[in-house]
Amino acid sequence: VQLQASGGGLVQAGGSLRLSCTASRRIFVFNTVGWYRQIPGEQRGVVATATSDDKTNYADSVKGRFTISVDNAKSAIDLEMSSVKPEDTAVYYCYAKMGPTEFWGKGTQVTVSS
Repeated sequence: VQLQASGGGLVQAGGSLRLSCTASRRIFVFNTVGWYRQIPGEQRGVVATATSDDKTNYADSVKGRFTISVDNAKSAIDLEMSSVKPEDTAVYYCYAKMGPTEFWGKGTQVTVSS
């Protein structure tokens, strides 16, 4: 399984950015998909996840600002980021889990300027 992420870049605080991840398998084979992020010097942490039974989960710090969506037809896992803050600056990773096996995409840098 390969996960290809795109959409990172530089954005001003208060702005919006959309991250997209394309999986090499149809999304329905995964029990969980989502996005994580990592700030230098810190552990990678969850941003948002979506499960095969259509449940979504968000980190408290992004609730109400970020939205995860899944497009089975396109095998895509998108993260819509709005009202971004400088503390959202991180490397963002696409994630998928199939049974006990986890898959990670290469990270994409998001930088929010104040």
